[in-house]
Amino acid sequence: MRALLGLSIIGLALSGCAPPKENGGPETLAPIRSAKVPEATALIPKDFRFAEPGTFTVAMTVGQLPLADYSQDGKSVVGVEPGFAQLVADSLGLKLRIVPVAWADWPLGLTSGKYDAVMSNVTVTEERKDKFDFSTYRDDKLGIYTRADGPLKSVSKPADIAGLKVAVGASTNQSQILDRWNATNVAAGRKPAEPQYYDDDGIGRLAVLSGRADVSFGPNATAGYQARDGRTRKIGEVAGGWPDTAYIAVTTRKGSGLAVAITTALNAQIANGTYRKLLERWNLVSEGIAKSQTNPPGLPRK
Repeated sequence: MRALLGLSIIGLALSGCAPPKENGGPETLAPIRSAKVPEATALIPKDFRFAEPGTFTVAMTVGQLPLADYSQDGKSVVGVEPGFAQLVADSLGLKLRIVPVAWADWPLGLTSGKYDAVMSNVTVTEERKDKFDFSTYRDDKLGIYTRADGPLKSVSKPADIAGLKVAVGASTNQSQILDRWNATNVAAGRKPAEPQYYDDDGIGRLAVLSGRADVSFGPNATAGYQARDGRTRKIGEVAGGWPDTAYIAVTTRKGSGLAVAITTALNAQIANGTYRKLLERWNLVSEGIAKSQTNPPGLPRK
């Protein structure tokens, strides 16, 4: 799943979702830090050449919380993605440098060595594993949300969404899942759901709040963060590759050897509780994993 863009802090304000109130807002959040993890640093290949010596250079798309967005100083990047990047950098005994990039630009930049890793809500797929290595750090989950005061209670199967108006992103994993659910409903003699396509999930949320749509269906990370204002609530959760499990992972160059060190760093953070603390900050505990894996099975080739 690619990170959806176009919803900045201003967009969040328009959709009724305030930044985290901890310590006054995202511009004042102190980074969650970690001590160096010797067993992880020992696994960095001796011949690995970092893009900048002594620095972990990470590319990510920036523009939407809770994933990554600029703080009010216009320079610092905050969110769960930079938070995990900081923990990995600390674990490896390195400084962190974040390079904002457009989604379409990260594969070439990573392959060319312009940066050491990508942390941008990248889903592990079998096709991507041909060119990149992965270290998992979150479940890839999709959330189904409705108005907090709405009548809907639960969506757990295709029949539950029959006849509903669904705000969804075009050409996304979730739109493909919705198509398959509709096919199942039609085959069973049920009315299909009515997709409403939005390029901006913030606008899709407004459609739900205004009653134009019954539910939104999209990345749980962003919808869960927006639900902090109490105006929407989750009534369903689906694996990002339904019916297959999907993972979000740190992406590194194929065969560089860095992935094993990063996986070890992440598992150290899971074990010491810092991992959960970061997820709690961004309301993403439901996307936590029990163990980081290097190159697990990815979503199948299409």
